[in-house]
Amino acid sequence: MSLLVVGLSHRSAPVSVLERAALSVDAQAKLLQDTLAAEPAAEAAVLATCNRIELYADVDKFHAGVAELSTLLAQHSGVGLEELTPYLYVHYEDRAVHHFFSVACGLDSMVVGEGQILGQIKDALARSQELHTAGKLLNDLFQQALRVGKRAHSETGIDRAGQSLVTFGLEQLAAGGSVETWAEGKRALVIGAGSMSSLAAATLARAGVRELVVANRTLERARRLAEILADSGTEATARAVPMADVADELTRADVVVSCTGATGLVLTAEAVAAAVGRTTPPPAVRDTLAPSADPAGTEGTDGTAGAAGTAGGDATGFEQHAAWLEKAQGEGPAPVAARDGDAPDGRTTSLALLDLAMPRDIDAAVHRIDGVRLVDIESLAEASADAPMADDVEKVRGIVSDEVAAFGAAQRAAHITPTVVALRTMAADVVAGEMARLEGRLPGLEDKQRAEITQTVRRVVDKLLHAPTVRIKQLASEPGGAGYADALRTLFDLDPQTVAAVSRADHMNNENDDPNRGRA
Repeated sequence: MSLLVVGLSHRSAPVSVLERAALSVDAQAKLLQDTLAAEPAAEAAVLATCNRIELYADVDKFHAGVAELSTLLAQHSGVGLEELTPYLYVHYEDRAVHHFFSVACGLDSMVVGEGQILGQIKDALARSQELHTAGKLLNDLFQQALRVGKRAHSETGIDRAGQSLVTFGLEQLAAGGSVETWAEGKRALVIGAGSMSSLAAATLARAGVRELVVANRTLERARRLAEILADSGTEATARAVPMADVADELTRADVVVSCTGATGLVLTAEAVAAAVGRTTPPPAVRDTLAPSADPAGTEGTDGTAGAAGTAGGDATGFEQHAAWLEKAQGEGPAPVAARDGDAPDGRTTSLALLDLAMPRDIDAAVHRIDGVRLVDIESLAEASADAPMADDVEKVRGIVSDEVAAFGAAQRAAHITPTVVALRTMAADVVAGEMARLEGRLPGLEDKQRAEITQTVRRVVDKLLHAPTVRIKQLASEPGGAGYADALRTLFDLDPQTVAAVSRADHMNNENDDPNRGRA
């Protein structure tokens, strides 16, 4: 069996494709179950973040595995296979391990060096363990990736090379200035109460905002986050509101951060325009806009939900929508006074929006509204392409290379262990048979004599086997060393069923040691 990864990320696909291919928690679970039901795969795990979707599997056939995993990703993401295929990448065996360790260290992140990916890898492993889709290979791989990522952050200055996506996004809103200076005294609205939203709220509180409002479909979760923020030692006040109050809170906010699991838009262009003093669209235009894909709101990966929004629609509807936004620039009351200076494009900004959700929470058309600035995953991807690389990145790459070699050696050495155990078992059986034969020929042996002879024969066998078995383990740990197990089985005429029995026993012991390991 061999490790295979098929996926797409911000490096291979545009944000529009990533947005459509995003997988909910339920979709991830179904994908894992269907992957195990497919013939080439024995184990499976999914790593799904705001800028990557990757399916890891232990497969016995490369080409069949690639075809099956690609098809399954297309089926569960809702993006057609022909459309998805150009954006997919494939890594196999050592290259797959190298890719995953690089991801764990933040080298493949949108913001190089960010550490949040470690928590996402941990969650992906826990999900696979809970569903019993991760066996020995993927358990070993994911746990080692977590160790490699932690080593990279502790032994190098990779943290200085990048920041969290939240911090990077706020820096983009600050337009090159200090986040603390930009945030001081502002009112902030955070939509969502999951990990990313919580990080955003905490970052804003430390940056010096005056007030934090947390909105979430589950009000109790919003209240818990607000209580934590209120007790964080910052000067910011914090309170929780239901999602129904977002429109009202939007009119008082200077900055909004949204990261929910909703499938439709949380903030429409109409709602944002109204919040900064623009008119709402005429009924004829509103009627052409498609309703949200999730009008009732569905709790998503971030524990939040979206209000009704413009999640889809035909070309005519969007053209009318854009026409209204352009027309709105010259109608209605003037925008509220600027509160955070000028945006890079020269326009005065009265409302700053940071959308960290995938699929997006905020209508991309809000960038047409005067006085509004939007930073989302797509603009962050463009900005991060020009971000400077720290010298420590090279050190992390060295760590990754060393760890990949060590992991491969350990896996190859483990592959030959059942064969070595079977060889020693066969030798022990030969000793036992010969001692029984000696007992028949010399029935008058005293117990002390019999014990001494048995010990002598065992020492001879152990000495004869010691050097070859140690050496073959060393050879097997090197690249291309898998064939030594076959050579050992052939030379000593070992029964393949005996070797397989040792492998099964080792697998069962691993499951007994850790109830979360392996398949049910």
